[in-house]
Amino acid sequence: MGRISTARDRLLDSACELMNIRGYAAIGVAEICARADVRKGSFYHFFESKQALTVEVVDTHWQAQRVAWHERLTGPEPASERLQRLIAWLVETQREAWQVSGRVGGCLLGNLAAELSDQEADVQKRLTSAFDEQTELVHTTLIDGAQDGSIAPAYADWATARAVVAHVEGAVLLAKLAGNLRSLDDLWPHVRRLVRLD
Repeated sequence: MGRISTARDRLLDSACELMNIRGYAAIGVAEICARADVRKGSFYHFFESKQALTVEVVDTHWQAQRVAWHERLTGPEPASERLQRLIAWLVETQREAWQVSGRVGGCLLGNLAAELSDQEADVQKRLTSAFDEQTELVHTTLIDGAQDGSIAPAYADWATARAVVAHVEGAVLLAKLAGNLRSLDDLWPHVRRLVRLD
């Protein structure tokens, strides 16, 4: 029995790493293949284009992130504590990346959204879907909070959930722009105000 090829997964992993470091436009198929140690001809066996690969990068990245979001937003604790746990984890993820690389990588989804806001329609659709799912996870948590008394009921709506996601993405983007993590230091207190916990 022959070996199972890992080429497709290596291409996805390499594209994810390169896009998170340098963005979409700055890398090409040849560089992705070189990093993945996959021949360029094999690339087109798996993906019809760099755009098609990027759609799968977004899907793969968000599938892993979705599990982590869900784990942190569910449990027996009051919903406000679960929301705080998510924010703490998101900040810690950036801190760990900083310690390893010495740079603020930001959020892959946010980075691609900022770069591709007016191009690559298929990628835009996938990014929109991922952010909508994030919003729905937060929205569900806010509804739980309204029921358990830890979130102000008037703010347990989709608009507030979207504002929480936007605030987190914006803070991470500013940290990346500044090259330091200071904008994340007060992220939770600001999110608390959005859901009227103060």
